[in-house]
Amino acid sequence: MSQLGIVYALLGAALAVLLAGAGSSIGVGIAGQAASGVVTEDPSKFAKVLIMQLLPGTQGIYGLLVGFITLSKVGLLGGQVAALTPQSGLMILAACLPIGIVGLISGKYQGKTSAAAIGIVAKKPDQFGKAMLFPAMVETYAILALLISILAVTNIPV
Repeated sequence: MSQLGIVYALLGAALAVLLAGAGSSIGVGIAGQAASGVVTEDPSKFAKVLIMQLLPGTQGIYGLLVGFITLSKVGLLGGQVAALTPQSGLMILAACLPIGIVGLISGKYQGKTSAAAIGIVAKKPDQFGKAMLFPAMVETYAILALLISILAVTNIPV
């Protein structure tokens, strides 16, 4: 029996986790550089800038969630691996790509937007709520990709 279907499905899970995680790493790093500069000048702003730095980390969580759902779907977490056709495996791979690709791109750009919002907090700490809205707008697209990936993975027959 060919194992190609399960290989494709695992590749999809891996790409969801790896790409979205990479986007979060880049984004958190970008925002962290800006946050570090602010805290150097004014340590009392640590909590506010830390929240801003953490925002791009959600894409990695979304990718991990899709990875877990995929592993559960194909039976790797339950001990009974499904016999997937190559076509089903490719469908699962394709279903994992939205959160992987969008997570990579949105994580990076949410980090840049968070860095800019950290600049707002540095100069006007009372504008924290407004500053949060800018990186939150980027988050919207990661959430949409998460929803599509979850809906697609869970509805593919195995």
